Amino acid sequence: MGIWLAVLSMSFATFAIVSAEFLPAGLLTPMAADLGISEGLAGQAVTATAVVGAVAALFANVVIGRLDRKLVLIALSLLTVASNLMAAFADSFVMLLIARAALGIALSGFWSLSSAVVARLVGINALGRGMSIIFVGVSLATIAAPSVGALVSDLFGWRMAMFLAAGAAVIATAVQVFALPRLPAAASNNLISILRLTGRRGVQLGLLAVLLVAGGHFAGFVYVRAFLEQVTQMSPAMVAMTLLAFGIANFFGNLVGGAIADRNQRLGLATVGTLMGLSALALAFFGTNAIPAAGLAAIWGFAFGAGPIVLQTGLAQAASDDLEGVGSLIVVLFQVSIATGAIVGGLLVDNLGVAYAIGFTGIMALGAVGLAAAPRRQVVPAE
Repeated sequence: MGIWLAVLSMSFATFAIVSAEFLPAGLLTPMAADLGISEGLAGQAVTATAVVGAVAALFANVVIGRLDRKLVLIALSLLTVASNLMAAFADSFVMLLIARAALGIALSGFWSLSSAVVARLVGINALGRGMSIIFVGVSLATIAAPSVGALVSDLFGWRMAMFLAAGAAVIATAVQVFALPRLPAAASNNLISILRLTGRRGVQLGLLAVLLVAGGHFAGFVYVRAFLEQVTQMSPAMVAMTLLAFGIANFFGNLVGGAIADRNQRLGLATVGTLMGLSALALAFFGTNAIPAAGLAAIWGFAFGAGPIVLQTGLAQAASDDLEGVGSLIVVLFQVSIATGAIVGGLLVDNLGVAYAIGFTGIMALGAVGLAAAPRRQVVPAE
């Protein structure tokens, strides 16, 4: 019971950190007006988090060395508190960027350690179930942060939303202090050893799967609302309900993905790729009717809910002797996938139309199905 309580404490931390990451999505307009900048420039607060996170992920495990991982996780939660408070008090765009950069460091450090810590708590054979609990925090934050942030901003101002995010991080810190056991470092990493992992066949296939699934997802999902409004011609209320259905399905995908990943990682990847690929392609081609479009979006949400868990579990199995090192690589490639996916999706929307971005998601996801059947040469780490 104590072990799973420790995992649950990390889920609280995930909720706090990811809520802070997504919060600006519901605050851009009042934030921009208050700081005297454009909404487009205010949106770069999100970009700053992602860019700093990608860079910091490569060095996170090198910098922390042999520090107790419990202390590191607590420090990262406290950095999240500080980031939100700094943003709440920001009186300039530069100060806001610094605050968001600090959050990027907290995010990258947490995700770099997450699979390794969960594996130490529950064992490698239950990693999928453990990570599914962690990703419940992601799902709840994805659903709640933009909408609650927008509501709080309308009632009390955007700075109050940042204060509430800081409060959530304080609670998460306290829970981790109570629930996490001491986690002495088994070894320290260096950048060369982390990069050397990319020479393993299983890691190469896993990272390519991340690029296909995550890159494909963010190429299309960013424009789902536009698709539903322009192609399906949904009302604003129906669009909101469809996005809520996506979020709820994503939550259940978390739960199912953990169970599948522990039993058969290849089956998990094939299932994620097939469901996500076919639902996105069907939406692109047949998404003119509201009810089928909403159902297809929910299937997509379910598949992507399982996706990150399946991907992280597969990479952890491919590098079980260096879970922290492969964790850093996962964070880097996820951030790269988000950036490249958004860029490609934007080019498709601007030059061909929004349906092409959705279709691209489907093609990329189906590409991951082929990886599930690819042979994996076992590499034995050097003594």
